[in-house]
Amino acid sequence: MLVVRWIPLVGFIVPVGLWLMPSTAIGRDLDGRYTNSPLKSWFDQLKSRNGPCCSNADGYVVEDADWEAKNGHYRVRVPKYADSNVMVWIDVPDEAVVAEHNKAGRTMVWPVYAAGEGESYHIWIRCFMPGSMT
Repeated sequence: MLVVRWIPLVGFIVPVGLWLMPSTAIGRDLDGRYTNSPLKSWFDQLKSRNGPCCSNADGYVVEDADWEAKNGHYRVRVPKYADSNVMVWIDVPDEAVVAEHNKAGRTMVWPVYAAGEGESYHIWIRCFMPGSMT
C-alpha cells in the first residue's frame, strides 16, 4: 500500500530532479561574448608552468596600482574571497608567470580559491601575465 502512495510523487520528483541537475559547462565563455574576439584562440592556449590559465580559473585585468615587481618577483592584489570586495596582496609564484608575450597588453591574473577549515580560503595564483605599467 505504501508503494502506491509514492507513485504520484515519482512523477513529480524525477522531472524536477532532472531540471535541477546542472548541465555540462561549455568552456569559460558561457555567454559567448568573446567568441568573435581575435584573441580568443590565443587566450584558449595560454598557460604557465602551472598549466592552462583558463582551464579552471577566471582571469581578469589587474589595474597598475594592484600589482608590483620587486627583485624579479611579482605581487598582486586579488579579492580575499572569490566574490569579495576586500583585497589582499599575494606573492605570485614564479611558475605562475606566463612566459610568452602579452598580446592583450593589460596585466592579468587567474586566481584559484580553495576552501579551507571553517571560513578560511587559500588563494593560489594559477597564472599571472604582467602588463606594461603605463
